[in-house]
Amino acid sequence: MRDALALATDLVPTLAQHATEADASGAFPRESIEALRDVGLFGLLVPTEYGGMGGGLGDLVDVSVVLAGGCLSTALIWAMHCQQVDVLVRHAGERLRTELLPRVAKEGYYLASVTTEPSKGGHLLSASSALLTEEEELVVRRSAPVVTGGEHADGFLVTMRAGPDCPANQVSLVHLHREQTEAEVVRDWDAMGMRATRSVGMELSGMAAGYQLVGEPGGFRRVAVDSMIPAGHLAWSSCWLGAARAALDGVVSLLRSRQRPGGISVDSEMVRHRLARARVDVELSGTYLLRLRDEVVDRRRQGTPLDDRSFQIRLDTLKVACSELTFSAVDRLVQLGGAMTGYLRNSPVPLERHFRDLRSASLNYSNDRLLGAIGALTLLDGAGRFP
Repeated sequence: MRDALALATDLVPTLAQHATEADASGAFPRESIEALRDVGLFGLLVPTEYGGMGGGLGDLVDVSVVLAGGCLSTALIWAMHCQQVDVLVRHAGERLRTELLPRVAKEGYYLASVTTEPSKGGHLLSASSALLTEEEELVVRRSAPVVTGGEHADGFLVTMRAGPDCPANQVSLVHLHREQTEAEVVRDWDAMGMRATRSVGMELSGMAAGYQLVGEPGGFRRVAVDSMIPAGHLAWSSCWLGAARAALDGVVSLLRSRQRPGGISVDSEMVRHRLARARVDVELSGTYLLRLRDEVVDRRRQGTPLDDRSFQIRLDTLKVACSELTFSAVDRLVQLGGAMTGYLRNSPVPLERHFRDLRSASLNYSNDRLLGAIGALTLLDGAGRFP
């Protein structure tokens, strides 16, 4: 989507301008988020009949890469919002879509995801807190250790156990408007990296109408497999790739400029070797991301389900590979830059911030959990097919 890419490209200097201060203070990047709202990018995935841009997951990937080059925290906030929009577009009922999607497109209504719980961590397909019903309304009472941008969200998509007598793996997804919700911050976000995401801990309670259930009662697994998981893995990976690409481009530009540090020689085989290894990490991440982007887009176009195990292995592999390789690329660039260029917070290239931000990538839905899932599926699937 050329228009969206052009809009994103134009906004990169604005995001970069505010990134340092937002990181230093651990503040939500209001100016950058408002800039995205003002140009309509919060409605990227909203269909045109609801006033949006009509984009798809391929567009989400392309725009995320660009935005993350300016500020990874801002890009991740926006990309996770788009993940929630994709869920609504594909699985909300017509009444909820008609009510909510025009607001997303026109107002930049910001949707936050609430899937973590103290008793289960980030395990997506289970829930502890039970959804209750009072006089045909849905009652939500929920503790969430991590809600990205939760203080500033206009609405929430919340996973709940489908009912008091239901097992933990029978999960429902509910939308809550901010005005329907009592939302209290119970844990601040003073993190090593991704500081501007303000991923605070929250206590939520509220009541929603029955039509605000997204998908079938207890049917969240289908929603997750069809939308939330592929959109999330593609969005996160795109953001991480965009940050790593910006770091590499920044270092190369510095080395080619008159401000090149005297202790770094472009004729050094070690310098060239480290640049090459960083480029290899970025190339591998980007190539596999595009491969999975195209596969998801093709499967959606053809109506092919996303729940076969070979595809699930590839999708989980994308998240693991991109989280590790992008961090590896920036780690190599820090080593190349040394103490003065790679490690200082006031360096001409913000490698120190990129390093801290990308260290979180393997923890954001833990790679250990995904590797366990990949290993279990590999026992059934072997090496799979190639290509």
